[in-house]
Amino acid sequence: MSNPFDVQQAAVIGAGTMGRGIVISLARAGLPVLWLDNDPQAVQAGLAMIEQTWAQQVARERIGQAEADACRARVRGVQGYAELAEVDLVIEAVYENLALKQDIFRTLDATLKSTAILASNTSALDIDAIAAVTRRPEQVLGLHFFSPAHVMKLLEIIRGERTSPAVLDVALDVGRRMGKEAVVAGNCHGFIGNRMLASYVAEARKLLLEGALPRQVDQALQGFGLAMGPFRMYDVVGIDLEWRARQLAGQGMDAPLVQVDNALCALQRFGQKSGQGYYRYAPGSREALHDPEVDALVLEVSQALGVRRREVADEEIVERCLLALVNEGAKILEENIAANSYDIDRVYLNGYGFPAALGGPMAWADNQGLGAILARLERLQGLFGEHWRPASLLVRLAAEGKRLADVREGRA
Repeated sequence: MSNPFDVQQAAVIGAGTMGRGIVISLARAGLPVLWLDNDPQAVQAGLAMIEQTWAQQVARERIGQAEADACRARVRGVQGYAELAEVDLVIEAVYENLALKQDIFRTLDATLKSTAILASNTSALDIDAIAAVTRRPEQVLGLHFFSPAHVMKLLEIIRGERTSPAVLDVALDVGRRMGKEAVVAGNCHGFIGNRMLASYVAEARKLLLEGALPRQVDQALQGFGLAMGPFRMYDVVGIDLEWRARQLAGQGMDAPLVQVDNALCALQRFGQKSGQGYYRYAPGSREALHDPEVDALVLEVSQALGVRRREVADEEIVERCLLALVNEGAKILEENIAANSYDIDRVYLNGYGFPAALGGPMAWADNQGLGAILARLERLQGLFGEHWRPASLLVRLAAEGKRLADVREGRA
């Protein structure tokens, strides 16, 4: 008997940057793709962009002309939801707004055939809240692509509370067909990668206020082996994304840790795309140039917040940022958000530029010895407070002389 969830025809909702990358990935995997956006001109612009992308790949001799033509022929823009009725898989890739995504999923649920799988490319929103507006929650899941989606290898597959194992299997198969490193994650805010990133970035921002400067933080972490430090990363992604999200949500603007970001955005310093962010960029260049104006701004913000600055050593920067990653990763493992520590490492190696030679943050912690990691976390807890309390899983594993790699689905 054939699998009722066999994916032979896909659709993508949204023709922004993420939608475009997802369409390219699906077409390259041999899947016909129907493409819908509430602005038909966005689809036309998207089609022109993907043609250009394949033309560039032909020019660089990465693919042949016949393959480029075949990929382009698989993609067709459509005018309305009714034209998606027979697709096997639809991936929604609109901006991060829960109410908007729920509206789209209600329409998809009412329009698409009963065996269609409905996926959201959300980076943090609650998959169960999206699934709840449909009559098929077992066929709803998250497919979190990383930007640019046709280049980045990582795909987080988010299982909702009611997502069926058969649907997860099909999603993993589609991920493999696209050449992705697909990792299944449970449903929590930020899933695996962005949940860990939030703790790492929070530490970097605290270090800025306490006495470090953006270039020092980035250079210390790049010296450890990360592809780029957190402030360079924000320049690449766009500092304004989180700033606009805070404004839209009407909350979080007053938090001390985002005051440097807020100040930069108030000056229209949104990152690489605007020519200046935490760094300066010469026109047409991606080289991040040190900007003393940003250092002065950091000092000004610290002073306004009443923080007494001090000398911060590179070793402290690396220690705090890495241990924040490890401790959050241990909580994720404990909560069964990740099936094992290897999956967490795959997320960090393929989506976040963790040095491959070290095997990922969890493998790094195992190699340090969990007894030593525990002692270092307890020291930080004594210095900086309760948010450094070691994950109970780390306490237990250290006592038993075990490793994070010994844990399978929340149990060691």
